[in-house]
Amino acid sequence: MSIQSKSAVAKGDGSFIITEVTVAEPKADELLVKVKAAGLCHTDYDSLTWGKPIVMGHEGAGVIEKVGAGIKDLKVGDQVLLNWATPCYDCFQCQEGNQHICENNSPVVAGGNGHTPGHAHLEGSQWEGKPIERSFNLGTLSEYALVKESAVVKVEEENLNFSAASIISCGVMTGYGSVVNSAKLAAGSSAVILGCGGVGLNVINACEISGAGKIIAVDINPNKLELAKQFGATDVILADKGDEGLANVAEQVKTMLGGRGADYAFECTAIPALGAAPLAMIRNAGTAVQVSGIEEDITIDMRLFEWDKIYINPLYGKCRPQIDFPKLVRLYKKGDLKLDEMITKEYKLDDLQLALDDMLAGKNAKGVIVFD
Repeated sequence: MSIQSKSAVAKGDGSFIITEVTVAEPKADELLVKVKAAGLCHTDYDSLTWGKPIVMGHEGAGVIEKVGAGIKDLKVGDQVLLNWATPCYDCFQCQEGNQHICENNSPVVAGGNGHTPGHAHLEGSQWEGKPIERSFNLGTLSEYALVKESAVVKVEEENLNFSAASIISCGVMTGYGSVVNSAKLAAGSSAVILGCGGVGLNVINACEISGAGKIIAVDINPNKLELAKQFGATDVILADKGDEGLANVAEQVKTMLGGRGADYAFECTAIPALGAAPLAMIRNAGTAVQVSGIEEDITIDMRLFEWDKIYINPLYGKCRPQIDFPKLVRLYKKGDLKLDEMITKEYKLDDLQLALDDMLAGKNAKGVIVFD
């Protein structure tokens, strides 16, 4: 029996509507999740202009409402986190341990938020009498999400804070994983973080959890630098918009670190002109990490790689959902992972436009849509 789900639908022309989407029964390898909370990030705003109608949202947490006939290890009532990088576990990359870049299911690897086998059956969601895709195979800005079994991670902890849990499955995982899984930051080392928005704050938090000796936060907004201190920054640098490539900041960093630069630098601004900036911050044989996902042509002075510097561009913090998500929940429960502090404001679905406006204005570290 199908149900009506209040949902945010991007029209593809830059606008969206809060409307009803008809959601069908799950097939054998699918589940219906009652969404309790959904995080917001810039990808949700980008989805407004993807040129096709789509149920918005790709971060979330909730409770299983229905299970498909072929599912054995999950049941109605289970608390779950939703994961957009749905692995198939069989392809070359999954076998290599790179579940985040699954060759069969990843909407990112497919390009253009492509429709992949990681998406629950397309006809399972109908809007205005036609099948409608769900953003990044999930569509969490909706009362209900029809997803594949591989898109959920069960959470055993009692009385889960769904708002906090909802932001794990994108920005938190990206920031934390870039430090721990990708860069493999060593305890006692030094790190520079360029940009102290939501992802940057998670990088700072992960550096602190990993035992970094010096954590230098860089931003043009003094308010964000104050937040950075709360998340673990030991030092802050207020940058100038006119500092091309952050060359002056790089000199300050070197002065603070014995003249040689940091062991690690993380770019979290998503500004193409700063794509090469982390290379200028690190010592010889240091590691620069492009966290924010710049996808444009940029020019790089190859001398910035001198000498033996490493530049990596990880996706989603090399997420292994069944391993990493429970670990992040445990770190949160322990008090090490600052999720409550990350959430600036909660909104209802009807207030999505305000939530997007606040995000674009830089008012929030993280905004969350909560459902009854």
